[in-house]
Amino acid sequence: MHIGFLTSEYPENNQPTGGIGSSIYHLSQAFLNEGLKISIFIYDQDENSVTENDNLKIYKIKRRHYKFGGFYFYRKHLQNYLNTVIQKEKIDTIEIPDWTGISAFMKLKCPIILKLHGSDAYFCHLEGRKQKAKNRFFEKNAYKNADAIIAVSDFVGKKTNEIFQFNKEYKVIHNLIPLDRFIPNHQNIKPNTMLYFGSIIRKKGVLELAGIFNLVIEKKPETQLILAGRDVIDIFEKESTLNLFRKKLSKNALSHLDYRGVLDYNEIQELIKQVNLVVLPSFAEAFPMTWLETMALEKPLISSNIGWAKEIMIDSKTGYAIDPKAHQVYADRLLKIMDNPELGKNLGKQARTHLTYHFSYKVIVKESIIFYERKINDKTNKE
Repeated sequence: MHIGFLTSEYPENNQPTGGIGSSIYHLSQAFLNEGLKISIFIYDQDENSVTENDNLKIYKIKRRHYKFGGFYFYRKHLQNYLNTVIQKEKIDTIEIPDWTGISAFMKLKCPIILKLHGSDAYFCHLEGRKQKAKNRFFEKNAYKNADAIIAVSDFVGKKTNEIFQFNKEYKVIHNLIPLDRFIPNHQNIKPNTMLYFGSIIRKKGVLELAGIFNLVIEKKPETQLILAGRDVIDIFEKESTLNLFRKKLSKNALSHLDYRGVLDYNEIQELIKQVNLVVLPSFAEAFPMTWLETMALEKPLISSNIGWAKEIMIDSKTGYAIDPKAHQVYADRLLKIMDNPELGKNLGKQARTHLTYHFSYKVIVKESIIFYERKINDKTNKE
């Protein structure tokens, strides 16, 4: 079987990437291990290029500028490019994320499997903000016309149907985590350290984290908070989210903040290993790779308790899942782990064990291959 992925991001050479890029990387590598052929199409690039390594081909597709209608004509350009490669390389199906509805208007010569990682409509709904009509039109069109749909969580599947007012069938296949690439190491943990990694943005609960950290510092003044990720202009305040975060910190908390900026994939892994715990109080996710990566490294995680969280976390067993607005409860759990290393170690071990049984290579790859084969056969039989 030959599987294609269309994406705007892919972590070549450990470069920083978002959750969609990470999930595609892990899944494609797992497919390669099973002997499948993989083609990655990365659009909106600086130049066109093709690189090949064994059964993996990476196609970079240059962005194009149009005087008008670029949203339509670039999609049709991608469609034509893809169809040429589909026919030449005999690609059986292409998986495309729902974000921005990039597959809107596309008619491909193989089944389109739309994967719900969380559309702009989905995140706008969770954040309570209005979506641009153009973005909603594209995403709804892509959703409506997909040959099949995979949701990375049941929560995102149900919410997407609700938002677009459809009753589309979808298959839940969670993101996988290759445990053999995430090897825990508890030898060099720096005392009283906590880490947030990911985009510095309101929807990830970063501004709530400021209030939480102020409470932690009051009880444990030596605590250090490390932030790693891309700073984003806040959608409401039109200002750097990092600046807004700093303004919310007490004087003592601000002096114990360590912002590391954007780090590559290996640097993030090493940082997770070095801290006491990871704190990710997000309001808006689909099935976050950051949570899986933390749990895979046996690092105690304190997350939010919203929707999708129940499909990953077991509160008080694999970590703690708490309402991000419950600052005092959040701070108490952080302090509890820092004051009790054995508790943190047990939570981390149970988290990794949980991943082994539910989100490992064997579980997710088997489900995915069966689903792809069924949809390819369905399309062939219709023709």
